[in-house]
Amino acid sequence: MGQAAKVLQLFKTLHRTRQQVFKNDARALEAARIKINEEFKSNKNETSPKKIEELMKIGSDVELLLRTSVIQGIHTDHNTLNRTRF
Repeated sequence: MGQAAKVLQLFKTLHRTRQQVFKNDARALEAARIKINEEFKSNKNETSPKKIEELMKIGSDVELLLRTSVIQGIHTDHNTLNRTRF
């Protein structure tokens, strides 16, 4: 798989993870969508294979962090909060 295809795959994976992790939280979904798009857009003209690999590693680390460390709280009652871990 070429480098461009790997970048596109990471982009799609980050967006799928965003949709799963921030499900039912419109503000977080939108903020994450904007941040992902901005980061990829700001680096779209990068040509150095080494720099692209570094950026891919960062993106993969972020995706892993989102999947394993984000806890979404759901306010269910006056003093009750349920947690969902992804």
